[in-house]
Amino acid sequence: MPPSHPPDPDGPRAALPPPARSPLAVVLLCSLGGALAALALPAVLGHALDRLLDSGRVPWPALLLAAALTATEVLLDSTVAVVGGSTTARYAARLRIDVLDRVLRAEPRRAQEFPAGDLTTRLTANAAEAAAVPVTLATAAGTVLLPLGGVLCLFLIDPWTALALVTGLPLFVLLLRSLVRDTASAATDYQREQAAIAARLTETIDGIDTVRAAGTADHERTRALEPLRRLARHGRRTWRVQGRAAAGAGALLPLLTLLVLAVGGLRLAHGALSTGDLLAVARYAVLAVGLGALTGALAAVSRGRAAATRITALRDLPAPPHRGLSLPPGGTGELRLHGVGVVRDGRPLLDGVDLIVPGGTTVAVVGPSGAGKSLLAALAGRLLDPDTGTVTLDGVPLDGVDPRALRSEVAFAFARPALLGPTVAAAIAFGTEPEPDAHRVHTAARAAAADGFIGLLPQRYDTPLDQAPLSGGERQRLGLARAFARRGRLLILDDATSSLDTATERLVQRALAGESGHRTRIVVAHRISSAAAADRVLWLDGGRVRAHGHHAELWRDPAYRAVFRPGTPAAPPAPTTPAAPPARHAPSGDAR
Repeated sequence: MPPSHPPDPDGPRAALPPPARSPLAVVLLCSLGGALAALALPAVLGHALDRLLDSGRVPWPALLLAAALTATEVLLDSTVAVVGGSTTARYAARLRIDVLDRVLRAEPRRAQEFPAGDLTTRLTANAAEAAAVPVTLATAAGTVLLPLGGVLCLFLIDPWTALALVTGLPLFVLLLRSLVRDTASAATDYQREQAAIAARLTETIDGIDTVRAAGTADHERTRALEPLRRLARHGRRTWRVQGRAAAGAGALLPLLTLLVLAVGGLRLAHGALSTGDLLAVARYAVLAVGLGALTGALAAVSRGRAAATRITALRDLPAPPHRGLSLPPGGTGELRLHGVGVVRDGRPLLDGVDLIVPGGTTVAVVGPSGAGKSLLAALAGRLLDPDTGTVTLDGVPLDGVDPRALRSEVAFAFARPALLGPTVAAAIAFGTEPEPDAHRVHTAARAAAADGFIGLLPQRYDTPLDQAPLSGGERQRLGLARAFARRGRLLILDDATSSLDTATERLVQRALAGESGHRTRIVVAHRISSAAAADRVLWLDGGRVRAHGHHAELWRDPAYRAVFRPGTPAAPPAPTTPAAPPARHAPSGDAR
């Protein structure tokens, strides 16, 4: 089970992909245009009031201009809301696709450091928060222009009223600085605990049958929800930070407004201001103290940047390196492992494995639990890279071939296949390029002994996957059909027949035997029949090759028989398929 809290980098090492510039430019210009319209409106209204008081007639041109400015402000603000919302949504989708692509292309060992629940949180909630930052910054230009423009206009109308406002601004700047710092810290802690809960819930759901069988539902519920106390604490901390900022702004800004109006009233009494000027001063004072609107924007930016750090940790996952090599056309699929070793936490899981598998033959990999069978299968198809040694296919090192090109040459089937696609047919064709036609899909299903139960489904191959009730064995057969549908020179079955009954397994083995000479097969086996049907058997024990040979020869060893069933009689079962030319093997360990 992967750790619940993979270490994140101290800071982002690679920038997120930039959002589309054109919509952001529209948001920026409309935000600025709306702010300018709002700044012009008080001056126009003040001028109209003075004209009305002086002449006693309604100044229609000024009033029409005020109406036009109001309509312009409403239109531009609406445009900001629509364009900004759609831009954020598109950017969030782009971030999710980009990050998911990085995760899928990364070395599996590195990607597995992030539990599924944590990945889900980063790709959903964190991506949405990070995607909101560009639009928030673009609209912040107008948010900043309004108060700064209001202060400037106050200076132009009457410097004394402006100075009355400026006296309180240093306190407000300190308030904003504290808000940004504390919000970023609280948001980082909140997002971490949020990911921990998602990871634990995912683990529990994946193992729900085990939880039910063990009767540990209460324990798992407590374990999954244990971070809720810390999550609530960080959430309350966030609200306290924002509450203090709102309270400070709520107390400071009205006092500043009142001070400006008091000074403006005194200036009016002394004849330094007209009635229209006082109206404009009152409006500009309201705009100037609108700096309080920055608190919400700054808090959103702080949360978004904390989320961007978590997203960047996924984008920094390294892709498997390669040297642009190509597999030779028409290759037989000869697989060679030389001095292969894998070490985890200082403990060797595979050590000094040497193996040559001639093209077109079948090798069964057997051994007790923890012997390294699935690890060897992963190395053979380059789902992992060895820490020592080399793996070659048709003489080309796997770490030199572009992984995308290699995927077309290697097909996998697993014990618990993940079925992807809208229908049963799409699940079988998934990942095959070019997409196979119906005949090829049906042929692969027959080879995997899946055509029978598919024919009983309501819409046969067109049955929606989420409406197809599948047993464990049926899921395995669809996974096998997907592997058979792929063309290539190497087929790897990692315990892919463990849920099949004996008769069905025989049908699958017959299909594998029919591919003899066409592509190489690596079969991780736990059953005697799978080992007996293979051309050769690789016997792993403790990460080393204990022996390599024909099943009938190895059967004479009681320890080999114990791998399948302790106490099995010494008489070897008859092989079900003729033996192919023997594989060549460089001895390692105790080869008997």
